[in-house]
Amino acid sequence: MARVKALVAGNWKMNGAKASKKEVTALAKKLAGKAKPACDVLICPPATLIATLKESAKGSKIAIGGQDCHAKESGAHTGDVSAEMLKDAGAAFVIVGHSERRADHGETDAAVRAKAEAAHRAGLTAIVCVGETEAERDSGATLKVIRGQLKGSLPDGATAKTTVIAYEPVWAIGTGRTPTPDDVAKVHAAIRKALEARFGAEGTKMRILYGGSVKPSNAAELMTVPNVNGALVGGASLKAEDFWGIISAYA
Repeated sequence: MARVKALVAGNWKMNGAKASKKEVTALAKKLAGKAKPACDVLICPPATLIATLKESAKGSKIAIGGQDCHAKESGAHTGDVSAEMLKDAGAAFVIVGHSERRADHGETDAAVRAKAEAAHRAGLTAIVCVGETEAERDSGATLKVIRGQLKGSLPDGATAKTTVIAYEPVWAIGTGRTPTPDDVAKVHAAIRKALEARFGAEGTKMRILYGGSVKPSNAAELMTVPNVNGALVGGASLKAEDFWGIISAYA
């Protein structure tokens, strides 16, 4: 198995304002105390804050990303933001296919795949999200659902450099509930197997993040699970102190 450097990514969702840059500055100071952090660090704020936070993170070890993008480069798509626009604003990554987008906006695997392709076109790394609902989990369909989402959502040309996978059990996001380490290990092993089968050597190097109520109190346990190469963090990424508590799992 290839050695993979972990990524701890914060998804701010629809939270934050210009004053939030103080959290990025505080986090940058904490990271500055480490000559070589054991993981990469990413913050994905609302699109309105990308340029502002990129400036706040200048010279630090923090990358900035977007939370979604349109599949097309430009056009008559009122309210949408293209991958190229995110790149121009200073983003290096973009999250696509988050369960909230799939549920609230009806995004299909095909739509997610098109957005991942757009991210690649623009020179962004796509963080492609997959995850099962509570009903799917209770019916024993977890692995079937995950494999289907991977097959439909990942572009054929995906590489370890251009693509990150994030497994987020929908029933655990923001609920305080988390799968057991054994549950997480089983799903991540299945994801790794699917990636290797489709992408060969690149599949051994792709980062697979875990997301779903990750917080400082459980990060150390979750981040040591085999094939877990970091975390996609929601609410706990909004405050530098909490986010640092998760990043510190890699200290």
